[in-house]
Amino acid sequence: MHAIIVDGDRLTWQETPTPPAPQGREVRLGVAWAGVNRADLMQRAGHYPPPPGASELLGLEVSGRVLEAGPEARLRPGERVCALLAGGGYAEQVVVDERQVLPLPEGIALREAAALPEVFATAWLNLFMEGQLRPGERVLLHAAASGVGTAAIQLCRAFGQPCFATAGSAAKLAACRELGADAGWNRHDGSFVNAVKAWGGADLILDPVGGRYLADNQRVLNADGRLVLIGLMGGRRAELDLGRLLMKRQRLLGSTLRARPPEAKGEILAALHAHVWPRLTSGELRPLVDRTWPIAEAEAAHAHVQADANIGKVLLEVSGEG
Repeated sequence: MHAIIVDGDRLTWQETPTPPAPQGREVRLGVAWAGVNRADLMQRAGHYPPPPGASELLGLEVSGRVLEAGPEARLRPGERVCALLAGGGYAEQVVVDERQVLPLPEGIALREAAALPEVFATAWLNLFMEGQLRPGERVLLHAAASGVGTAAIQLCRAFGQPCFATAGSAAKLAACRELGADAGWNRHDGSFVNAVKAWGGADLILDPVGGRYLADNQRVLNADGRLVLIGLMGGRRAELDLGRLLMKRQRLLGSTLRARPPEAKGEILAALHAHVWPRLTSGELRPLVDRTWPIAEAEAAHAHVQADANIGKVLLEVSGEG
């Protein structure tokens, strides 16, 4: 099969060994579309290695068809699915535990389905499972025009959680408001603290930035608030105000999705199937695709994400099946 290989500072589409036959509950998928995530850029730069036993290839989410099923799998060849991966998605085929696979929501094509698994799983996990959101609690979303951010805005709207978005341009903030954000702040206008405080503060913050954002996050986090850190775009070191943490009973949670075992990912995807998939079918929620590139042009797709130019998901076309 062909796959994207990291060759120094280049990405090349070349022949590579086909994954072995699926075992147990594994299935082999023929990849139609693959999603691009910032984690791919971090892995390429040497900062985010795959978990032990996972494919060294880039790619954390795909859509496609089941080609072959292991002896204990329930999925059957020919089924159209999307999948959450620990790696290996930038390829013509991938083998994955079927607990990390979901059928396509009714009315959603393979192209759009590739924009679902990573972002909606990350948003659901950190808002409702790790963050333990209660009805009416207020959410602050950083980098809100990203794939995860746009999914989180839609979930907040659908489940009645007021949401404040920060982003890097007026156009991105307008897109966030159109998706359902109640208020917003352009990060180029300085600190978001006063604006968020005037809005009512945050009961939960979803933060992929870290670093310099920590102090301001603490200032706007309400009593009993939760700060869920899901990325380190702003750096991995910052000063924590322990007095504020103690007196306001704030909680700081670190959360990653990629290294969780199949059973844990299966629990998250089961929740998506129960609570999110019906809303995708009805049109209340939707996958947001920014741009697509052929898989052989993955370099250009990465440059687009690296430049922070996307609103929603960037996809790579592998087989091109819709």
